Amino acid sequence: QDDPRIQPLVVSVNLSARQLGRPDLFRAIEDSLRKTGLDARRLSLDITETAYIRALEEETAALERLKEVGIGISIDDFGVGYSSLSYLKRLPADALKIDLSFVRGLGLDVGDTAIVRMVIDLAHTLGMKVVAEGVEGWAQAALLREMGCDMAQGYYFSEPLSPKAVSRFLAG
Repeated sequence: QDDPRIQPLVVSVNLSARQLGRPDLFRAIEDSLRKTGLDARRLSLDITETAYIRALEEETAALERLKEVGIGISIDDFGVGYSSLSYLKRLPADALKIDLSFVRGLGLDVGDTAIVRMVIDLAHTLGMKVVAEGVEGWAQAALLREMGCDMAQGYYFSEPLSPKAVSRFLAG
């Protein structure tokens, strides 16, 4: 986060349903931020749609507290869990991550293409960003850009990298 050659990045961390249910979740994340020196605004927690819905049914205070300190929250694998629109409008989230099962058929399958377009439009209407998962080719990336998708991830951009390789990749 201190390299002037690189735009500020966000570190996305998967949060399991079990971790989400921990009563000391906020304190544990706060401790990790303090130990690593990572700015809270540079952290995004990826929570699966199913785990998110369970959390909403039980308690949203921890999620709202995390958002208050600047931590981003993304709904991971959107479209493969409950996918209830009534839940979607209540989620304290910043981004939806479209599951790769829909992105895979983008431009090839009318249904997948329609779902991706609808999720992008809906998320933007609700003030959320959209991340497409599993982008593997130029055609998918171009179509997502045309649809207004905010971000994408997948092998088209890079294979998974070690921390040292990330710095080289971003700098060069």
